[in-house]
Amino acid sequence: MVGFYFMAKPKLGSGMRFKALKKELEQKGAINTGALEGWIGRKKYGNKKMAELSAKGRKNK
Repeated sequence: MVGFYFMAKPKLGSGMRFKALKKELEQKGAINTGALEGWIGRKKYGNKKMAELSAKGRKNK
C-alpha cells in the first residue's frame, strides 16, 4: 500500500496523548478539558496508574 502509513501511538506518559485528547475535546466543545481528561484517564487506567503518570509528568516538567 503506497502512501498509507500506520501511526504508532505515542508512549504512555509522554504527554502527547494528553495534548491530542485535549485538542479533540476542545473541538467538540468541552469547557473544562483538563477535568474531563482526568475523569477519562481514571476510568480507563484507575486511580493508582493515573497517580503514577501524574507524578512522572510533574517530575519531567
